[in-house]
Order: sequence, then C-alpha cells, then structure tokens
Amino acid sequence: MPQEEGIELPANTGWPLLAAVGLTLGFAGLVTHAAVTVTGVVLFAISATGWFRLVLPHADESLVPRVPVSERPSVVATAGEAERLSVGEDMHRMRLPLARHPYSAGIKGGLVGGIAMALTAEIYGIFVLGSPWYVVNLLAASAVSSLAALTPDELMQFSAIGLGVGLIIHVLLSLFMGLLYGTLLPMFPRQPILWGGFVAPLLWTSLVYTGVGVVDPKLEALIQWPFFVASQIAFGVVAGVVVDRTEKIETLQSLSIYERAGVEAPGIIGEKERPE
Repeated sequence: MPQEEGIELPANTGWPLLAAVGLTLGFAGLVTHAAVTVTGVVLFAISATGWFRLVLPHADESLVPRVPVSERPSVVATAGEAERLSVGEDMHRMRLPLARHPYSAGIKGGLVGGIAMALTAEIYGIFVLGSPWYVVNLLAASAVSSLAALTPDELMQFSAIGLGVGLIIHVLLSLFMGLLYGTLLPMFPRQPILWGGFVAPLLWTSLVYTGVGVVDPKLEALIQWPFFVASQIAFGVVAGVVVDRTEKIETLQSLSIYERAGVEAPGIIGEKERPE
C-alpha cells in the first residue's frame, strides 16, 4: 500500500505492560517473599525480550489508512475576541487556596501539638505502665537497634540514649507535621479541626500500623495502639486549633507582575478593594 494511503504507526503489543508488571513484582518481593521477586524477574526478562524483538533490528509497524477527504470534518471559522485582564484587575479565576497560613504558624502548631502528644503519652506511661520512660525508649527504638532488642521491662528503665534520640525524633516529626498542617488546612475550609484533629491522625496511624507490621513486627507488638491513636488525636486537635487561629496571608496570584516584582509605578498600580 503506498505511503499516501496511510500512516505507519508502531504495532499494538502488550509486552510493555507485562514488563511493567514484572518489574513491579520484582520490587514487591523485597518486602514480601523471594518467590515474588523470582516471578517478577522471569516475567520481566521474557517481556523485555519480546519487546526488543518487535523493534530490533526492524520496527514492527502497521499502516493505518487515511480517512478520505470527503469524509473528513470541515473546518468552520468563527469570529470572536478573547477577553483579557487589564493590569490591576483582580479576583479573576484563581488557584485555591486564596490565602494560606504563614510557615511560622505551622512551626508553632507543631511544637504545641508535640507537647500535647507527649503529655498524653506520658500520662499513659506513668498511670498505666508505671514508668515515664517506656514511651520515650519505644520511640527511640525505631532508630536505635540496641533499644529495639530490649524487653518491655528493660524499656521502662531510664536510658540517656533513648531520651536523647527520642526527643530529637519527636521534635523533628512534630515540626514536620506542623508545617504540613499549616500548608494543608487552608485547602479544607470547612471543619478544619475535624480534618486536622481526627481524619489526618487516623489516616497516618493506619499507615504507621501497616508499615511497622511489615518492617518490624516485634516493635509493632510493643506499641499500645489505642493510646497511640489518642496521642495522635491530641496532637492533631491542638496543632489544628493553633494553626487555624493564626491570621492568613493572601497568596501573590491576584497581584500584577509589577506588584510581584516590587516595582513602584504610580498610575499603573492603584489601590484595589478586595471583596470581604
């Protein structure tokens, strides 16, 4: 068939999809079972071979016939003019949110929420377990292998390494989650405390529960999950309240290029009234 009667396109094949499945199984076996990795490697090798044979040394192509000119849709020209925004014109279509909390609000919320979470965990440790060090050492055990090998009775004893590492991990995680709250809460204008205080803690608790069970089942058995959830909710509620009560600042998307650049241009940049 002459070239004028069609367009040559790569032939349809399912080898790339099978290769992707094999690659996924190969990596999934690293956290599941060696048999899954072996199956993925074999499937990827077979799929890659079949895929390369379609393109080397000559590409496998199929000719798609052209649609006759008489059957092609006609092009209809319409006259019109696009509306353009003038310099200084405000409140056009925007990217949400229109305002956000300052980063300092996230840091403050993370620190205060971290204190609330620590108090909740320590109340549980003192009144239920009889030791304030169990929770601290258990948190540090996620990063220190020597602490992870201790028994529950040994975790209730004071450890300078556990206190130092646990304090560092707790502060860093609190600051990180506080910054996330400051960034994400403006995107949930309705009931931000519900999202930040309950939905988000339950979501990341489920992720932690799933991940710890795969990575370190022994550590999972030592965690008292009901009180873990309670401490996360305490963090979420307190951090959410602190961040939500902070005054928001408007984003720069509604400003003209002159205002964003800080150019003083009388007559071009005027006072603009923003809707309440």
